[in-house]
Amino acid sequence: MSSHPHTEAVAGDTRDRLIHAASEAFFASGYRASMEEIALHAGVAKQTLYNHFASKEELFGEVVRASTQRILVSLDGDLGDLRVTLIRFANAFRGMVLGAQCIAMYRTMIAESTRFPLLARAVYAVGPGLAIRQVADLLDKAMRAGQLRKDAPDFAAEMLLGMLSGAERTRYLLGIEQTLPEGDEAKAERIVDCFLRAYALIPENTKEKS
Repeated sequence: MSSHPHTEAVAGDTRDRLIHAASEAFFASGYRASMEEIALHAGVAKQTLYNHFASKEELFGEVVRASTQRILVSLDGDLGDLRVTLIRFANAFRGMVLGAQCIAMYRTMIAESTRFPLLARAVYAVGPGLAIRQVADLLDKAMRAGQLRKDAPDFAAEMLLGMLSGAERTRYLLGIEQTLPEGDEAKAERIVDCFLRAYALIPENTKEKS
């Protein structure tokens, strides 16, 4: 028998509240944040938290996955105007990966990666790995549709994401920079245009004749 829609909605709301509380706790305390702290912050019993997430490792991974999914929504839908889609994604991506919360989570993950290598792999899979796969899928469709020069879509996706964060992320991780400056949208647009030039179709009359 399927669950009642109202029950499912309540469970979904509770899960979202727990993820939000965990995100704030990890941001404030790093991976040291305890399940007790998170449950208290969410206003639920610790057992309720464990009913949704079996461990802190699982919860941390879900926080990363949820953050990644929020920016990947910008890739949904038909290809349409590829440049518009990529610029929309670029702004969402930069806003997340260079934002204070993501930088704090990244610092936490680096600090804990040697102690919890399986956690590090899992977090990579639902964070950066997921982003690369989704962007690669979009670029592959664009290449098949004749909007981009054909190449390895995974490589193209990694190159685009690298261009969108690059050395800037290092400055944010070191605290040299704190927040994205006003007008960063123009920079995201320049990066996308540079990427699109690199993958522009090669006119037939300029190709080398065999």
